[in-house]
Amino acid sequence: MFRNKLLNAMMIILLVITLLGVVALVAVDKLYADETAEEPTIDEIIKYSVDFDEITTNLQSGGYVRLKMKVQTDSKKATAELLKRDFQVQSIVIHEIANKSASDFDGDNGLTQLEEDIQRKINEVMQDGEIVKVYTTSFLLQN
Repeated sequence: MFRNKLLNAMMIILLVITLLGVVALVAVDKLYADETAEEPTIDEIIKYSVDFDEITTNLQSGGYVRLKMKVQTDSKKATAELLKRDFQVQSIVIHEIANKSASDFDGDNGLTQLEEDIQRKINEVMQDGEIVKVYTTSFLLQN
């Protein structure tokens, strides 16, 4: 390759070190990449969830809805913030339900859509983390 043996040895050593670095980087990336994609355990879901008191509010169509929720966050900080923002959450829920009629809750899709709307609106006001899921734990529709 080159006429100088010292230069040849240095080039081979640099090439080997570079290859080892690339292999180590790929191995570390593969090793730690899967851990963050795991679903949370039920204990983690409960730990990062907040139960809200029953909310009763009128519907646009004249009936009323009585609702209880459990809101799952992504961290301890988000849970603490959500507890402080309980009045905002109740306001969001009341406004979301007040704009709906009884027919909006027909079938499973109506309640699922309400949960998604509430989640999106709460995430708009959250600063330290986000809402992962809103669960309806009690629901009564009186028309």
